Amino acid sequence: MARFIFITGGVVSSLGKGLASASLGALLQSRGYSVRLRKLDPYLNVDPGTMSPIQHGEVFVTNDGAETDLDLGHYERFTSVDSRRGDNVTSGRIYSDLIAKERRGDYLGGTVQVIPHVTDLIKAFILNDTQDTDFILCEIGGTVGDIEALPFFEAIRQLGNDLGRDKSIFVHLTLVPYLNAAKELKTKPTQHSVKELRSIGIQPNVLLCRCEYEIPISERRKIGLFCNIPENNVIQALDTDTIYRVPVNYHREGLDNAILRHFNLPNEEEPDLSKWDEITDIVTNPKGEVNIAIVGKYTSLTDAYKSIIEALDHAGIANNRKVNLQWVNSRQFVSDEKSDELKDIHAILVPGGFGEGGAEGKIAAVEYARKNNIPYFGICFGMQMAVLETARNIAGIKDASSSEFRPSENPVIGLMKEWQSDDGVQTRDTNSDLGGTMRLGAYPCELKKGSMVRKIYAQDNISERHRHRYEVNINYKNKLEKAGLKFSGLSPDGLLPEIVERPNHPWFIGVQFHPEFQSRPFAPHPLFKSFVAAAIKHKEG
Repeated sequence: MARFIFITGGVVSSLGKGLASASLGALLQSRGYSVRLRKLDPYLNVDPGTMSPIQHGEVFVTNDGAETDLDLGHYERFTSVDSRRGDNVTSGRIYSDLIAKERRGDYLGGTVQVIPHVTDLIKAFILNDTQDTDFILCEIGGTVGDIEALPFFEAIRQLGNDLGRDKSIFVHLTLVPYLNAAKELKTKPTQHSVKELRSIGIQPNVLLCRCEYEIPISERRKIGLFCNIPENNVIQALDTDTIYRVPVNYHREGLDNAILRHFNLPNEEEPDLSKWDEITDIVTNPKGEVNIAIVGKYTSLTDAYKSIIEALDHAGIANNRKVNLQWVNSRQFVSDEKSDELKDIHAILVPGGFGEGGAEGKIAAVEYARKNNIPYFGICFGMQMAVLETARNIAGIKDASSSEFRPSENPVIGLMKEWQSDDGVQTRDTNSDLGGTMRLGAYPCELKKGSMVRKIYAQDNISERHRHRYEVNINYKNKLEKAGLKFSGLSPDGLLPEIVERPNHPWFIGVQFHPEFQSRPFAPHPLFKSFVAAAIKHKEG
């Protein structure tokens, strides 16, 4: 039976529970164990699919089509274990399922309550599909004391009792701030956070203490004493210059040893973490730099593009270069030959997005890249804007538009009304709900022989993850190809355009899917790797 690691957080949000969970998963893998990571989010949305990227950050999409929290991206990138639909749940999903069961009469007229009915559903989610895995790591979103998270804390408290000490452990991430005026670290926030956790029946076994400065042994001893935790289970988590150093740092501080000690598992042999040291060395000592502009509408919160940032970092590692990102707000960008925003840029990336806001700025960025022979990478909406730029400025379709914006006589981009999936034919119309109604998850694509993307992938058929509601209208294919935009990737039935490129441009590719979701630090996505290489070539002339 699997062993369960429950990761909670206290004091403040954004301490890095997701990164800590991913790093611990990677450390356990390095010891030869299999892992699976899950995220339990307390908010009442059914999933993050309809949440604003500026509030919530990116929506990470799994192969099986689940719209999930961005922390699942950390999990995949650090462990290379593909997340599934059953690895992320919200209060909204739990309550939605609960009400559906109540309406069907599943509770036989009984009073439906938080305990045991809500907590039982949470426990069932945690325990589901855990066969053949050594460790299940469950991260609880939010911080201890949040009212909406109480059912989740109660559920893991019950599970701790049900499973017993030999099958469960509680890891609590907290903050040890440094007060500059007093010139000292303060342990009281950590003490109060653990007190709050213990008040609801959970005694943490391991403490991860985020800090800007080293925590002296005396202070660790004090934390352990007041929090009823062995001194060597008080693990400091120092700020670091790159996230790829985190697994090594946690190992040096003894995190994986603390976990293995708890479960009475062997921990004498040192794990091989050399691959983490190697990429950290490249990140901190690159051979050079390259500047890439990201022209998007959600630039006020860069977490909206988290996987893209990481994929560019992976490509930078593969090319031994530091990738400097310049954020350009597409709502304000107007391109002309005197534009200063793209003056020292070596490549342009236009990411996904929704709605008409910022669309004209993205089209202007496409035109700037095309005319100035700057490498261009359009992802999802970025591909659609590249198609509209060609349709308007070269193919002569002056009123070319997207039906996402407004009705048009030439809907070059239109609503995808029907497509084939593993679950059968999917149909949508303009009245469909927004949540969960897009083309989601991994779908196959056939690459055209002789195309640039065929050379980049070095294979004829690929599978990539999608998240979109609108599609390039295949009926305009001939006009667009005559204008120099080649359709180099199509769905197997030939009806859905997946990739476009410009053969006469140094590097100009648009993809309908999201390749960033499948990039890994040790296996960078080939498109991003090639894109950064093209940016380096453009810089060096």
